[in-house]
Amino acid sequence: MDDRKILVLTGASRGIGHATVKRFSGAGWRVITCSRQGFPENCPWEAGPEDHLQIDLSSPDDVGRGAAELLTRLDGKPLHALVNNAAISPKTSRGSRLDCHQTPLDVWQHVYQVNVFAPVMLAQRLCDPLRQGRGSIVNVTSIAGSR
Repeated sequence: MDDRKILVLTGASRGIGHATVKRFSGAGWRVITCSRQGFPENCPWEAGPEDHLQIDLSSPDDVGRGAAELLTRLDGKPLHALVNNAAISPKTSRGSRLDCHQTPLDVWQHVYQVNVFAPVMLAQRLCDPLRQGRGSIVNVTSIAGSR
């Protein structure tokens, strides 16, 4: 019987996501990773291919599909943590941050879907297993979110 604690992690394909997977899998947790790409061969955890889910967080429909797949993979088990690490911070063609005056509304809608609405959607859909596991939700942000 597998009684390991379970973590769902978005934005697992690099950086903070890789470090989070290494830390929690090293502590014995089952880590279900999610990113918009398929499982990359160079990822630092061996359970990755069977516990990775490709989800496009910019698509509400795909978030719904992915959340349903996560519930299937949990198979009634409790969820102990949801870490919403995926986020985007689009830049102009010159590399500067976007601003309210020059950024088209559709770009802002895309940013908010990935950075705000997708984490809310996942939390709503995973609420029961999180409650069952007395789990926590951690939302990772960047300094760009304060500006």
